[in-house]
Amino acid sequence: MTQPNVLFLMTDQQRADAMSCASDIPWVKTPNLDRIAAEGARFTNCSTTTPICIPARVTLATGLYPHNTHVWNNLQYALPETAQTWMRVLQNMGYRTSIFGKTHLHPHRGDLRDREYLLHAWGLDDVDEIGGPRASAAVMSHMTARWEEKGLLEAYRADFAERFANKPHVARPSVLPLEEYADVYVGQQAKQYLLAYDRDQPWFCWVTFGGPHEPWDAPEPYASMYDPAAMPEPKPRPIEKDSNRRPQGWLDEFMERRTPKFDEGDQAAMRANYAGNVTLIDDQIGEILETIEQRGELDNTIIAFTSDHGEMNGDWDLIYKSNFLDSSARVPLLFRSPKTMKNGGKVIDAPVENVDLGPTVIELAGAELDYQQFGQSLVSSWESDAPLERTGMSQINGEFMITDGEFKMMLNREGEPYYLLRQQKDEFESHNYVNGDVPRDIITDLRGKLIERIAQSQLDSPWY
Repeated sequence: MTQPNVLFLMTDQQRADAMSCASDIPWVKTPNLDRIAAEGARFTNCSTTTPICIPARVTLATGLYPHNTHVWNNLQYALPETAQTWMRVLQNMGYRTSIFGKTHLHPHRGDLRDREYLLHAWGLDDVDEIGGPRASAAVMSHMTARWEEKGLLEAYRADFAERFANKPHVARPSVLPLEEYADVYVGQQAKQYLLAYDRDQPWFCWVTFGGPHEPWDAPEPYASMYDPAAMPEPKPRPIEKDSNRRPQGWLDEFMERRTPKFDEGDQAAMRANYAGNVTLIDDQIGEILETIEQRGELDNTIIAFTSDHGEMNGDWDLIYKSNFLDSSARVPLLFRSPKTMKNGGKVIDAPVENVDLGPTVIELAGAELDYQQFGQSLVSSWESDAPLERTGMSQINGEFMITDGEFKMMLNREGEPYYLLRQQKDEFESHNYVNGDVPRDIITDLRGKLIERIAQSQLDSPWY
């Protein structure tokens, strides 16, 4: 068998339960992601390393955490040209590497085409980069230049400005026609690239969609695909007695500052529109898979899928991300390879992180990372019956979260636990146990595991 190709599929702001294979009561149709899961391995408890775009993507590319890079939140930041990435490792293995879509590894401003040299330095040969849904109202790219040529850009900008000036969480169809919608553009550019690919080298193709990131603007017919009344009810915010008896942290501040005013029906409408955007992306993934199958290469292609973070979508009366609750911090993680197809459909519940994607892909491709990074290959977790010994860790704004799969604990900047939530289905994140409703040994044990994880992820030397 020749060296396998690699398809890396990524979305922006996709919750872990936004796949029909991942929900007890499926509320969104994702037949193509379901196919990947059925022929591969699905991790049900994958934490993003940071529940916000830029630091999550920096960690995904480099294998280094915010406490290594000091990129704790969204800021005007560019990944250094000298940064070591697993994409460059694939390039050095002889792969022709490409990217279509959003990276957010350098500032969303000006003309992204002027900074393609950065992506080349990170190990990507062929580049068609776009900004995210918000940034595309301001930055130029091949896509927005096309919008401008077709007379669509100003309408997009006007729609964007009206949304965020009045009701940022309004759900209504995009002003763009379906064929020009950003997620369709990304999917079709990747599809055409693979259709025309004619090199002797194996290919690595990173297809990184900007959706289902807000605004809630899925185009028709996807905007009307789901009935708002059929959407699952948002998880209510628990009523916490005596919250002043415990330490305070970022989640408390986030809820105080960023709880929007919902009108009746807003949350259901958001969820229906969001589901439509997820299905739109899944349809694009289906066309890419069909193209690879037509080339006779699907059985020799590694497929990896994840997202940078989730979306609250009304849970706890919140929108967006930037917190450690599962709707924001838990993401999908799928792998499919020629090996997994022989025993596909593996479901693994152990805690993992999306930083583990890079090392896993590299091992599946037949190599290993030879520089210091802190992701962990997960290949053995589906090739062996041995349990995966792992905790999930996430970071934002100088705070940390640690989960063992049953309990999840949040610690503020002073290292004080201020939320302890159970992740079991019967009472999913519905009660804060930090004030003594469980044995203190649980808090002590989780704190010890977090300290161990931080100690194990210290750099031996400056990272670039």
